[in-house]
Amino acid sequence: MALAKHGSKHLIGEADAKHNPTYDHKYGPGDTCKFEGIYKCSGCGKEITLAKEKTFPPQNHHQHSTEQGAIKWQLFVFAQ
Repeated sequence: MALAKHGSKHLIGEADAKHNPTYDHKYGPGDTCKFEGIYKCSGCGKEITLAKEKTFPPQNHHQHSTEQGAIKWQLFVFAQ
């Protein structure tokens, strides 16, 4: 089962995900992933998949304009 919270995609398990703070934490480049799933960049919307205990992509993975701000990854779909 997958649980999603952010974005415009169809939400599965929306009631549970809406109140789960796990989806609100933002990770920076090089941080260690705590939950397996799909992560979305909060500045530009780029999505990546990441396994638990793996490292988020480095700063040069993709570039942002100043309007987009820093690269921060936020859990979008939790893989269970």
